[in-house]
Amino acid sequence: MRTAITNIGTIVSGDWTAPFVKGDTIVMADGRIESVGTASSAVVESCDVVIDAGGTTATPGFIDSHVHITFGDYTPRQKTVGYLESYVHGGVTTAISASEVHVPGRPSDAEGVKALALAAQRCFASYRPGGMTVHAGSILLEPCLTGQDLTEVARKGVWLAKAGFGAVKTAYDYAPLIAAAKTAGMVTTMHTGGSSIPGSGAITGDHLLAVLPDVSFHINGGPTAMPDRDFERVIKETDIALQVCTAGNLRTTLLCAKLAREHGAWGRFIIATDTPTGSGIMPLGMLYTMAHLASLGGIAPEQAVCAATGSNARVYRLNAGIIAPGKDADVVLIDAPDGGTQTTALAAIRHGDIAAIGAVVSGGIPRFVGRSRNTPATTAKVRVATCSLPQDFSGAGH
Repeated sequence: MRTAITNIGTIVSGDWTAPFVKGDTIVMADGRIESVGTASSAVVESCDVVIDAGGTTATPGFIDSHVHITFGDYTPRQKTVGYLESYVHGGVTTAISASEVHVPGRPSDAEGVKALALAAQRCFASYRPGGMTVHAGSILLEPCLTGQDLTEVARKGVWLAKAGFGAVKTAYDYAPLIAAAKTAGMVTTMHTGGSSIPGSGAITGDHLLAVLPDVSFHINGGPTAMPDRDFERVIKETDIALQVCTAGNLRTTLLCAKLAREHGAWGRFIIATDTPTGSGIMPLGMLYTMAHLASLGGIAPEQAVCAATGSNARVYRLNAGIIAPGKDADVVLIDAPDGGTQTTALAAIRHGDIAAIGAVVSGGIPRFVGRSRNTPATTAKVRVATCSLPQDFSGAGH
């Protein structure tokens, strides 16, 4: 399938070092971005679907790097079906498991822990709820696991490992497990802040500096934040990625963003939601955090977008999150919300408004065009200009 988006007002690249791309057209084919900038009329006319962006802003699809996946599009924590498909209507085209910790009766023996991670990974290997790509199967690091266990599951396709919910005596005991997971080639993550559910414990800057995971999960609190003094230490003394989540402490989100900018660590600053949890389900969580950072934290809105897209992709070694040839064809069209005071999506985000979503394309396939069911309507009109396929890509009504 070949898809083109034309008449784009602004293209945000997702790369924080060069956040804008010149041009007004994106062409996608076979699940990848083919060209960005301009395209001849012949190329556009050859596409199966042509979307007229109406002057709206194109961004990479958002990557929520902290979603508590279980199996299928269902969360037992909130007893809700279809939440991942609903997140697509919030612009999220990729979700990364923060571990399947909410699976009822979660096993804690080595074979059960490995089986759970592998089953979750396999469950989402080809299942795309609402068109979303889901990277599931984050093995929970239990003291019963050995380096051989981690190498075994890594060889079978599990590439995520999480510390924070295992039956360790202290969080310092995660250090050899994290090291073994890294040796196996995994991206390692660690719960940060106060206890979130029974069975977890507080993890502070001292623990992070001793264990050195790749990612500090909800460094701003999940939902309780670690001491303020620890943020600067983690930023200055490590290369750990700094994940802030919507379901955390907003004040420390802004503190972490400020310190990351001051100390040249903005490339490590990434956005997620940490949902579904006791905080609920948040289809617009990524958009809320972007708006909070821009309106309250003084972060340029395009840099907030990059923290939700390309920076997540770099930390997690994904081919998504960047609008450039060869990258995954995940694109979101956003705009100022109808009835607001601003005229562009980036201005609206800076103002603190939730950007309106006019279209989501994932894997090069339009998932809806014209209107998200979860955001306000766009100010400009986004429409399907031409379509040679027997399919209606219009958005669902409210």
